[in-house]
Amino acid sequence: MAKLGLNVDHIATVRQARGGTEPDPVTAAAMGELAGAEGITIHLREDRRHIQDRDLEILRKTVQTKLNLEMAATDEMVGIACRIRPEQCTLVPEKRQELTTEGGLDVLGNLAGITKATSSLHETGILVSLFVDPTPEQIKASKESGADAIEIHTGRYAEARSEQARHHELAAIREAIRLGNELGLTVHAGHGLNYVNILPLTTMDGIEEFNIGHSIISRAVLVGLDRAVREMVALIRRP
Repeated sequence: MAKLGLNVDHIATVRQARGGTEPDPVTAAAMGELAGAEGITIHLREDRRHIQDRDLEILRKTVQTKLNLEMAATDEMVGIACRIRPEQCTLVPEKRQELTTEGGLDVLGNLAGITKATSSLHETGILVSLFVDPTPEQIKASKESGADAIEIHTGRYAEARSEQARHHELAAIREAIRLGNELGLTVHAGHGLNYVNILPLTTMDGIEEFNIGHSIISRAVLVGLDRAVREMVALIRRP
C-alpha cells in the first residue's frame, strides 16, 4: 500500500513572505504525521527561499516517520545532508529563477556527478532517490548511478489538458513504474498531484510513495491541515 510523504515547503513559503516565525513547518510536519502522513519532505534550495537550515536541523530531531530531503546534487548540499543524515535524499534539478521544479533530473547527461553524490550519501547511510521524467533512458541511468529509488515526475500528466494527452502521460508513467520495479528500484511519484488527478495513479501497482505538498497545503488553508492530510491519505489508501 502506497504511503504519503507530506511536503511542508509551502508552510515555510508563507512564513518567509513576512520574514517572521509563523507558520512553522516543524509544527506542520508534526501535525501531518499525527494525521497519517508516513513521511515528511522538504526541499532545501540553494537560495533558501522557503525551507531554512534551522528547519532541517529541527526536523531531523522531531520527525517520527521518515525525513526526505530534496536537494540539488551540489557539494554544499551533499555536505549538509551527510551532516544531518535524513533517512532519504531526493536529488532534483534546480534553477534559481524557477517557481517550482520544472522537470526531471538529467541523470543520463550528468551521470558522473550524480553517481558521486549518490556514493557520498550512501557512505553515511542515506537512501537516495532521483527525481526523473518517466523515460526509459533516465530510469536506466538512475539504476546505473547506484540510486535506491526513483521519483517519477508527474508534472506533464498533471498539466495535460486533453483526455488524449492524459492517457498518453499515464501510459508513460505506467511503463516507468514497470521498468523501475524490473530494475529493482523503489518507485515514488510526485509533482502537481491533487485530490482529483491522483486517483488514476492510486490504481497502479508498484508506487510505494506519493510526495505531495502544494495541493494539500492549499486545501489546508480552507479546511485545516489535519483534515487535508487525512483526506489525501484516504485517497491513497482506498481499495
